[in-house]
Amino acid sequence: MRDLALLPKAHLHLHFTGSMRPGTLADLADRHGIRLPAVLLDADPLHVPADERGWFRFQRLYDAARACVRSEDDMRRIVAEAVEDDAAEGSGRLEIQVDPTSYAPFVGGLTPALEIVLDEARRAGEAIGVDVGVVVAASRMRHPLDARTLARLAARHAGDGPGEVVGFGLSNDERRGDTEAFGPAFAIARRAGLAAVPHGGELLGPAHVEEVLDALRPDRLGHGVRSAEDPRVLDRVVDEGVALEVCPASNVSLGVYGADRDVPLRALVAAGARVALGADDPLLFRSRLVAQYETARAVHGFSDAELAALARSSILASRASESVRGRLLAGVDAWLAGDDGEGSGGGATTRSAGHPDAADGPGRAGEPADAEGARVEVRG
Repeated sequence: MRDLALLPKAHLHLHFTGSMRPGTLADLADRHGIRLPAVLLDADPLHVPADERGWFRFQRLYDAARACVRSEDDMRRIVAEAVEDDAAEGSGRLEIQVDPTSYAPFVGGLTPALEIVLDEARRAGEAIGVDVGVVVAASRMRHPLDARTLARLAARHAGDGPGEVVGFGLSNDERRGDTEAFGPAFAIARRAGLAAVPHGGELLGPAHVEEVLDALRPDRLGHGVRSAEDPRVLDRVVDEGVALEVCPASNVSLGVYGADRDVPLRALVAAGARVALGADDPLLFRSRLVAQYETARAVHGFSDAELAALARSSILASRASESVRGRLLAGVDAWLAGDDGEGSGGGATTRSAGHPDAADGPGRAGEPADAEGARVEVRG
């Protein structure tokens, strides 16, 4: 059986605070004299019902973790460790999502907060061998004008190179806020060449997916799994080339589905959707990137060829440069060609030539996503 940690892949749905190692959270809490809820430090994944009370509990825990991030050193440590963890799991491309709003008071403002993340993403990526882009995201819990401010900030740092902003997202409780009111912020981001990567279709169903498609014209959709409930909506997702960032562990932890087997991964792939598996918030869900591929294999019966197709899908949905895409796609082919994956090349180390599928280029079939905020606001 081929080693899934050696399968080159792209990780497109990982929140900044939610990427933290539990040990790092404990260290930061101790350093800043903060008392944490015990559930944040135990080994059990969070499980809440898919209602407003469940989301409130999730958000309170997320806010407690985020409150421990209070300096430039803290922020740099989180980014560097996220890159290290992704490299260990075969991820050759990471697009980490952050809303700099929560960290701005500790480092001198929004611009310094974002630039710290960008600088460390570039440094750590080059040191470890992972190509890292950043997604700036706004919160549904704040005024749409705040989203425009973030979109303009993201636009000033747009690019497809290491440590640059590649996309603009919108997150937090899908039941809150007026989706259409955030359209102008996404227009600003789109004019700067950023991918539109809002959340949608996890807590709410197909009607919300259509609302996001109409108002925000996404390239990628954070989650989007509930589109499987309406074949017409799913066909539209496929026809419009919108990639889905599917995070099975998140769906189960947040009560959207009762068990891993209930996540409609097979249905999405069978319909022709471009799917990129993601870990979302491993700090709370206790499940990292490779675990999502293991679920696809063990629970949904995906063969190694189908798992390789998922990895290719994640790479093609990324905003990585053509050269990075080509290298990673060639690594996927090498992994699949190997008898057991040994020596076939991990995502961060494969340095092969181009791949014909890379001709899709950035801007097709999906790109980056998401956010975070202050108090009861956002993941990021």
